Amino acid sequence: MEHKQKILIVDDTVDTVELLTKRLRKEGYDTDAAYDGEQALQKVEEYAPDLIILDVMMPKLDGYEVCRRLKEDKNRRAYRILMLTAKSEIPDKVKGLDIGADSYLTKPFDYKELAAVVRRLLARKEAGLKEAQTEKLQALDNVVDEVSHEIRNPLVAVGGFAKRIKKNLAEDDPNQRYLDIILKNVASLEKMVDQLGSLKTAGVSDTDLEDINELVRQALKRYKPLIEEKHVTVDMRLMPDPPPVPAHRDNIITAIGNIIENGIEAMENSRDKRLTITTDERDGFFEIEIRDTGRGISRDTMKKIYDPFFTSKIYGPGLGLTYALKAIESHGGSISAHSTPGEGTCFTIRLPLHVCSNNPERV
Repeated sequence: MEHKQKILIVDDTVDTVELLTKRLRKEGYDTDAAYDGEQALQKVEEYAPDLIILDVMMPKLDGYEVCRRLKEDKNRRAYRILMLTAKSEIPDKVKGLDIGADSYLTKPFDYKELAAVVRRLLARKEAGLKEAQTEKLQALDNVVDEVSHEIRNPLVAVGGFAKRIKKNLAEDDPNQRYLDIILKNVASLEKMVDQLGSLKTAGVSDTDLEDINELVRQALKRYKPLIEEKHVTVDMRLMPDPPPVPAHRDNIITAIGNIIENGIEAMENSRDKRLTITTDERDGFFEIEIRDTGRGISRDTMKKIYDPFFTSKIYGPGLGLTYALKAIESHGGSISAHSTPGEGTCFTIRLPLHVCSNNPERV
C-alpha cells in the first residue's frame, strides 16, 4: 500500500520516454507517458500526476499550450511542470516560465541534473501542500470560539426539549422514531462542538518524556467498548523498551485515538475487521503505524481527509483527523497516510525523539 509519487512523461520521442521511464521507475517513482499534447491533457485527467515532464515541440498541441491549459484550470494548478526542449534561447525559457512552468531543462540534458530538479519540485509541492494545510488550521482557530458559542446554546435547547417530549410520549408512539433521529443528530453536533473546543489546545507545546506505547494503550482503552461492539480484532506489535519521547500526554492520546476511531468506522462493512498497531524507532523518530482493513480511501479523497469538516462515507463528519494533524505537527512530527481502496488504510505518525529546536514555542 506504499504511495509512490507519480510522474507523467510527455514527449513525442519514444527513446526519451523509454529512457526517463526506466530511470525514474528505478528511483522508486510511478510513471505514465503521453506522446502528444492532446494525449497529455487526457492523461492528466486519468493519471493525476504529481509532476509532469513536458516536451515543448510536439504534434497537435505544443508544450506551451498544454502548460497554459493546465495552469488556467484551478483544479490542476498544483501540478509541478518541468519543461524540456531543444531550444536554448532565453526568450523561449522565459515564455515557458511565464505560462506557469516550474522549471526548464534544455535537450540534450544530463539525467543527474533532471533527477535533482524532479526531487526539488516534488519536495516543493509537498511543502506547498503543508503550508496550505497550516493556513487552514490557523484560519479555523480564529472562528472556533464564536462558532462554538453560537452552536452550543441552541443545541442544549433542542436536545433538552426533544428528551422531554420523548419521555412524555407513549413507547409505541410513531413520533418516537423522529425524536431518536433528532437526538442522534444533536449528539453528533455536540461532539463536533467539543472537537472545535479541543482544537484550541491541540497545538500546546509543553511536553514531558512519555512512553508512547503506554499512550497507545490508553488511546485503545478509550475505544474498548466500540471495538467490542464492532467485533474488531486488535493486533498490537509494540516496540520493546521504547525510548522516552517528548510529548503532551493528553494531546497524543487523543490524536492516536482519533485515528483509531476512524479506522473502526472505515471497517463498518468489512468481513475481516482488523486493526494493527505497530511502534518502532527509525531515523531519529518514534513511529506509530495504525493500519485498518476498511474500505480504503481514494486518491482524491486522501487530499481532503485533514480538512476541517470534510465529510465522506468513510471518514467524517468531524474534526478528528484535523485535530490529529495539528497535535502531531505541534510536536515537530508528521502524519502520512497510504491507502488502497477495498483493502484498507495505514496512518503513520512520526514523533521526534528530541524536542525540535526550530519550534519557537518550545524550550
